[in-house]
Amino acid sequence: MSARSMSKAELIAVISLTAGAAAVGYLAYKTFLSKDKCCKTRVNLEIQKDNPKVVHAFDIEDLGDKAVYCRCWRSRKFPLCDGSHTKHNEDTGDNVGPLIIKRKEA
Repeated sequence: MSARSMSKAELIAVISLTAGAAAVGYLAYKTFLSKDKCCKTRVNLEIQKDNPKVVHAFDIEDLGDKAVYCRCWRSRKFPLCDGSHTKHNEDTGDNVGPLIIKRKEA
């Protein structure tokens, strides 16, 4: 069947179907395959959002024998770990844990 033998209604139907299939393909690509920077999820969802960068510094002398720091950004005691990574890992399938700093035993 050539374009000349197609009626106007058939031609409109073919163009509509093609445009619809292209739109669905584009949306599927953007949803599942595109790695655009704008679509990445944030790690820090609520801690010090008014600061351009969250930074904490501690003197080694002030740490005591052991310090446990959050790396999942979910702790209510941030920057200290409160165990929130356990629920985060269960919910997301992630495997993040705390940063543990301790003194060497002499």
